[in-house]
Amino acid sequence: MAEEVQPHAALPTLAYLVQKTARRLEAAGIGDARLEADLIWTTALGIDRAALYAAFRDTPSEEEAGRAEALCERRLNREPVAYLMGTREFYGLPIAVGPGVLIPRPETETVVEETLRLVEGEASPVLADVGCGSGAIAVALAVARPEAVVYALDVSQRALELTAHNAATHGVSERIHVLESDLLAALPRPVHVVAANLPYVTSEEIPLLEPEVSRYEPREALDGGADGLALIRRLLAEAGGHLLPGGALVLEMDPRQIAAASDTAVTCFPGAHVRAVRDLAGRERVLIVRTVHR
Repeated sequence: MAEEVQPHAALPTLAYLVQKTARRLEAAGIGDARLEADLIWTTALGIDRAALYAAFRDTPSEEEAGRAEALCERRLNREPVAYLMGTREFYGLPIAVGPGVLIPRPETETVVEETLRLVEGEASPVLADVGCGSGAIAVALAVARPEAVVYALDVSQRALELTAHNAATHGVSERIHVLESDLLAALPRPVHVVAANLPYVTSEEIPLLEPEVSRYEPREALDGGADGLALIRRLLAEAGGHLLPGGALVLEMDPRQIAAASDTAVTCFPGAHVRAVRDLAGRERVLIVRTVHR
């Protein structure tokens, strides 16, 4: 009797593979495993989540499945999902990110909001984003204020490249001047507002951060020295000559640093109005130093 031929097993559907990815992520202790599985597969397939769900009964190609597997392995090694996707939304804008630059956080949107509030009455505001990283702050400001000129400053060549890329993507390249600079050293003119999300994690705390941050995000974008304020103090000491009359600084930091940074601000800018602003989580996150008109 001839040997019975067994029917081929059905090829796995996209729905099955996404769920399998989610289970692997969850087993590795990664939170929001199902959401991240969706993001891995949308990245691998080059589609959005609505299209992903619409294709759940389909079977991906070997090439597509291979891309998803490679992304999953990177995520299991705790590489940030934003690096896998290549973008992170910030202030309603897709911002390209990658290894070598800090991933924009929601709390930094407070820096953008407060900067925009400070220049509401200016017809042609001139702004500076110091330590621009991916350019998220600079691009958000330029998009929100089409008449603004923005200087994006950083010591990192990778950061400057990404900032230029993001400026081009959002059509604001002509108004964002990308400059290699140690803090404000290369700023060519005084500005209405200096906005900055400088490194403010203390050196000893960096190894204690989640592995996505401590292993992958650039230490130079995180390490603020012994008390986290090394660069912030330098910026406060240097900024006076770079502000227009009545100009301001908008500085992100750890809520625990607000009091010490405020003391430094008062010393550097006698008579200035110094106040703290809470972020979306209700924590004092941003220090505003508004200088007096002379």
